Amino acid sequence: MKTQSLFHKSLELPRVVALFLLATAACGPLTAQTVWNDQAASLVSDIRAHDIGDILTVIIQENKTASKNTSKKSNKTSGVNAGIESFLFSPAASSLLTKKGQLPSLNLNSSTQFEGGGNVSSTEKITTRLSVRILDILPNRQYLVEGAQKTSFGGESQDAVLRGVVREADITSGNTVFSYNLADVTIQFSSKGALSDKTKRGWFTKAWDKINPF
Repeated sequence: MKTQSLFHKSLELPRVVALFLLATAACGPLTAQTVWNDQAASLVSDIRAHDIGDILTVIIQENKTASKNTSKKSNKTSGVNAGIESFLFSPAASSLLTKKGQLPSLNLNSSTQFEGGGNVSSTEKITTRLSVRILDILPNRQYLVEGAQKTSFGGESQDAVLRGVVREADITSGNTVFSYNLADVTIQFSSKGALSDKTKRGWFTKAWDKINPF
């Protein structure tokens, strides 16, 4: 009986293997599965802006100093010497034409001097942050960015506009870039309010500076 049982088991083993192979072939090729999701955010993923519409922060650090000194000096001297050597008629005919026998003469001298100058100096320092958006992707991974900001406090309103081109390599891992790394950059600041008006010259001062000859 034991010999017969072993014989039947030996016949069933190839049958089981054959059925397993047929089932595997019917299921198709097996693929490995993973629990990793490519869409899941990583704790160390790159957060730098790289596509149209992405936002990055520009750290504005601008120090501007300009000065101009002009001077002008001119000196002009002129003179005229003229006299009458003779008359067509005798001077004795008129007592008004001569003075003690001397013929009329003219002697004029003039001198003009001008000296003037001016000195203009200006110093500006701006330190702030401004968020901008990528408008276009240029060749060599350069981004055209633009942003605007408006703030109001204490009756004063300030508008800031920035536009320029930034290289991808200049964007830090914190998604920031310094303003001095931007190319073709335009930074405009304008203020309105009572305090700003106090720092501006009045219309009479402007008009007087234009007509003032000195």
